[in-house]
Amino acid sequence: MDNQSTTRVDPRVLEVMLPYFSEQYGNTGSTSHVFGWDAKKAVDEARHFVATALGATDREIVFTSGATESNNLALRGVAERQRRRGNHLVSVATEHKAILDPLARLSRRGYEITLLPVVPAGSPRAGCLDLERVADAIRDDTVLVSVMLANNEIGVVQQLEQIGKLCKERGVLLHTDATQAVGKIGVNVEELQVDLMSFSAHKIYGPKGVGALYVRRRAPQVRLESLIEGGGQEAGRRSGTLNVSGIVGLATALRLCLDELTDESQRLFGLRQQLHDGLKTNIDDMVLNGPSLDSSAMRLPGNLNCSFTYVDGEALMMSMGDLAVSSGSACTSANPEPSHVLRALGLGDDQSRASLRFGLGRFNTTEEVDFAVEIVAEAVRRLRRMSSMA
Repeated sequence: MDNQSTTRVDPRVLEVMLPYFSEQYGNTGSTSHVFGWDAKKAVDEARHFVATALGATDREIVFTSGATESNNLALRGVAERQRRRGNHLVSVATEHKAILDPLARLSRRGYEITLLPVVPAGSPRAGCLDLERVADAIRDDTVLVSVMLANNEIGVVQQLEQIGKLCKERGVLLHTDATQAVGKIGVNVEELQVDLMSFSAHKIYGPKGVGALYVRRRAPQVRLESLIEGGGQEAGRRSGTLNVSGIVGLATALRLCLDELTDESQRLFGLRQQLHDGLKTNIDDMVLNGPSLDSSAMRLPGNLNCSFTYVDGEALMMSMGDLAVSSGSACTSANPEPSHVLRALGLGDDQSRASLRFGLGRFNTTEEVDFAVEIVAEAVRRLRRMSSMA
């Protein structure tokens, strides 16, 4: 139940990918023989599908190694290209480290960074970003605003359309890390009015090591400084031999998600409610982290994040046994600090550490939800007894 860290590759995706490892294994840059032609055709078809599915054009899709690279290319590529115009960037305190760390790097190089707060815990809108804060933060020297579409820890979905409209009015580029949103909710770059958008395959039942960056080419045309130099692939924006099998897998995974989006969203809503209600019934003093579960537009359908008071967080995680959950982002698990997302909501360190994030996904069942409730409830009760005895 940690599907927001990564997902199992869907067997249907793997089946489509396999020929590109052993049979159609050509390099898209090999223009003199059929192996290269077949590889290029596969990439072109995948690019066209991804672009069309997101409301973009083929030339606006840049394939990368994943959302982390896409985020770095977007932030650093825009900042370095537009430094003569300004050196101020705006983002949010609850962003993924793949946004916050590149911003910190830019800050060390003399750029000015503004990180906006979100609605604190205790509100049904906890984790949401108020439009007024974005408006107040934009300055004459602001070159980029970056706001995550759906948060990886508390599942909050930001109202990006309004932010996009504001940025357009102020002549500032808008980037979004849509890694947790693409394939799980409806995403259209024109409706959102974003200029750059990052996402990965491995969050939507595709392979690891491949992702993409949408880069607007019209009204306005976004220009980037490349991070990787070499053979000039991807129109010079990202050099390197293309991961043909991965790109095919990304497109296939996205197609399956979109084909099944409505039914799967409803199924995950039901599983999450079952999980929340089961935990709430069996565990006293459980606190929901993030926005209300009542609004389907405000939170990802498969996300549940809860804190369990009077419990040591490390002991809780060690008590999970066969249940795969997390206490925050998998990408920051090497950092012993409490979740920066939960702290940005105003939670203390103890409450942040005693939190669990459940990420429900395509292959989870109602029986597994019941199993999870049993495991967590037993662990919390046991740890509270031990704490009381101590």
